[in-house]
Parts: sequence; C-alpha cells; structure tokens
Amino acid sequence: MKSRFVSKTGIATFAIFFLAFSFTSCKKDKDKEGSPKTITDVVSTNANFSTLKSAVVKANLGTTLSGPGPFSVFAPDNDAFTASGITSSVIAALSAAQLKDILLYHTIGSKIMAADVPAGPNAAVTTAGGGTVYVTKSSNGVFVNGWKVTAADIAASNGVIHSIEHVMMPPAGNLVEVAQANSSLTYLLAAVVQASEGNTNVADVLSSAGPFTVFAPTNQAFIDAGFPTIASIQAADPNTLASILTYHVLSARAFSSDLADGQSLTTVNGGTIKVGLGSTATVKGNSNTSASTITAVNIMAANGVVHVIDKVLLP
Repeated sequence: MKSRFVSKTGIATFAIFFLAFSFTSCKKDKDKEGSPKTITDVVSTNANFSTLKSAVVKANLGTTLSGPGPFSVFAPDNDAFTASGITSSVIAALSAAQLKDILLYHTIGSKIMAADVPAGPNAAVTTAGGGTVYVTKSSNGVFVNGWKVTAADIAASNGVIHSIEHVMMPPAGNLVEVAQANSSLTYLLAAVVQASEGNTNVADVLSSAGPFTVFAPTNQAFIDAGFPTIASIQAADPNTLASILTYHVLSARAFSSDLADGQSLTTVNGGTIKVGLGSTATVKGNSNTSASTITAVNIMAANGVVHVIDKVLLP
C-alpha cells in the first residue's frame, strides 16, 4: 500500500521548486512592467498627451515613433494645444499629410537630452521632416523656436521626450509669404507692395536670406494709424512707407524668449524701439505716445520670425 503521506524530503524539494518558479515569474513580470516604453507608448498612456495622441494616430506616425530611432520629440501637451488654438476639431480638419508635417517638425532624428542641448542662442537643428528649429539653453531653461520646454528628459526606449508649451508650426514660406497667408496682415502686405515702388524694394528685402524679425502691425493697427482702407495705403508715398516698415524689422532672428524688459532694439532703418515685459509684452516706437502690445509671437518664416502687434510703430 502506498503511504498517504509525502516525505519531508519531497516537501522540501517541492517548496524549493515552487519558490524558484515564483521568483522567476515575478521577476519576468517586474521586468515587463519596468521595461522602457517607446515614444508612441509614452504618448498613448499619458493623459496629458491625449490630444497629441490623436494627432499621431491621424498622421499615421505611431509605427514610426515606435521604431528603433533614436528620436527626440518636443511634445506639446494638452495645454499647449489649447494655448495654440488647436482643438480636436482643428485636428479633424487637417489632413494626415498636414499633421505629419507638423509632428515631424517637433521631432529630431537623434537622442538629445536637455543637458546636451546647444547653448545657442538659437542654434539651428534639423528636424526629422527636413525643417529647421532653433534651440537655446540658458539659465531660464531650454527653448525651441522661443517656446519653453516645460518637462525635460521623459524616458523612452527609442529616444526621449521633452514636453513643450506650444505647438510649433512649420514656416509657411518667407516673411512676405507668411504675411500673404495671414488674413489679419493684408494691410501690411499692401504696404510692403506699395513701399517697394520707391527707393527701397521692401518686398525683396523681406524675401532675402535674412534672418529678420518683423513686428507686424495688424489690419486694425493700420486703420488706427490713419490708413482706413487698403486703397489709402496704395495712395501713400512709397518712401514714407518704406521708412515706417523698415522700422518694424530687425536684422536678426529674435524669438520672444530673446526679448528682455527695457531692451532697446536697433531696427533695419537705423532707429531704435523699446521692449517692455510687464503684465503684457509691448514694443514702443520713439514717436508713439503709447506702446504697442505684442499679441502673437514666434510665427516662423523660412528667413526669420514674426511677432504680431496692435499699433504701427513710428520712428
């Protein structure tokens, strides 16, 4: 008859086997849980990147950003999309190709940790889509095209993610073409065309290699300055307009992050304008009775950057 009892030796052997199996299984589970995620995984599982996730899905970039890389992604979080005016309905209206261009403009084809970002200022870095972004590392943080990195060095198995405060739009062309694409700058564009009929071809200047920074007055700014219609701009003296327009241009690329309170900037026409950074960002011409508010910043052009203002600057 077989014993109804297991020997002590058998019990010990079983216990050792069970513990070993349990340890191995737990280790595998732990390794699996702790293994680094790809960039796509991080974006997909982070609630703060839900808008970015929807853009990545529509752009068909999920597989790319799960690939070997390495990549560095300047990732706008949900607040950044909101601040940029890019809602889910805007994303729905964009084509997959347009979204792909925008997202690849946020992606670098190498792994760049925050400590390795060039000091700059505004060091040129080529994106995965073939464009150029400008990075700066200073005591105030890391900036890309003037926008601040809000959370750096988010680990991924195929690179790194840096969360950024704003969506960066690729340039729509040179500075003249950027004005052409903006419905609030049609008066400025008319002024550039009319000014180019005089001694200075302003359109040629703003289409050249640069780089330049343009403080661009809105249509309402021109109306408030005494140009009620585009026809009134077309009737103005070209040389007078050229003098005014070149007073709005710097012969360097200056993002919002490069501006300082009380800073005096020398313009292309030789005059100076003064920056104010209080509760609002402003810029003031020498003959203006009050400062102009900067209403939009860091609009990229192939040969510079545009900041929109609500008053025409007067030399």
